[in-house]
Amino acid sequence: MNIDYPTQDQLPGLRKLWKEAFGDNDAFLDQFYSVAFASDRCRCVSIDGKVAAALYWFDCQFEGRPIAYLYAVATKQTLRGKGLCRALMENTHAHFAHLGYAGAVLVPGAASLFEMYQAFGYETCSYVSEFSCAAAEQPAALRAIDADEFIALRRRYLPKGGVLQEGESIAFLQTMARFYAGEDFLLTVSADSKFFAPELLGNPYVAPSILTAFGKKEGVFRTRGGDKPFAMYKPILPGDAPTYFGLAFD
Repeated sequence: MNIDYPTQDQLPGLRKLWKEAFGDNDAFLDQFYSVAFASDRCRCVSIDGKVAAALYWFDCQFEGRPIAYLYAVATKQTLRGKGLCRALMENTHAHFAHLGYAGAVLVPGAASLFEMYQAFGYETCSYVSEFSCAAAEQPAALRAIDADEFIALRRRYLPKGGVLQEGESIAFLQTMARFYAGEDFLLTVSADSKFFAPELLGNPYVAPSILTAFGKKEGVFRTRGGDKPFAMYKPILPGDAPTYFGLAFD
């Protein structure tokens, strides 16, 4: 067993593993590998040269220090239960310490995974409120904004203890979402036909009026706070843990 950055020859194996684990189509994978992938932000478990497990990360920042957003942690189905994920995570954490990351954050894909990641040293750090509502009578005043303005406004709206997600994170997010701003809110909206706002910062009570502005009768919003466990954090170096992580690529 070998754990290292993937080689160019292993990219087809990485894609095959991703499809098996998460079921995403080629169009999604093309977007990820062309916009967000970098071989030095991926760790891969190889057995006899073949991909057995892998994970990726995005560079983020918290209180001026780099942290990693772990993403798409997966083990080949026929090799699960053999300790490969644990070996991969432990290797990655040691690698992060070598690179100077302050910590790692992740968003479990299912409620059952919180316990598994807790065994790897992660603790829940961010809670969200996810709610559905119906449209109001009057529409909210909002405007579409580009990525640069979104980044600038998000820095202003981000609560204390929040994680900055910029660079390749926003570039990848743009492939699946659109950005909007209002007088007292900042909004990310999924590009899917059903209305889903993966992040609403600022005034949450404007949600029904936002739906009206989009011509939607109902929709789902995710905002900070609430009682739904969302993100987990593992410190790599001494320091405070973030209390808000908002942009998950789910």
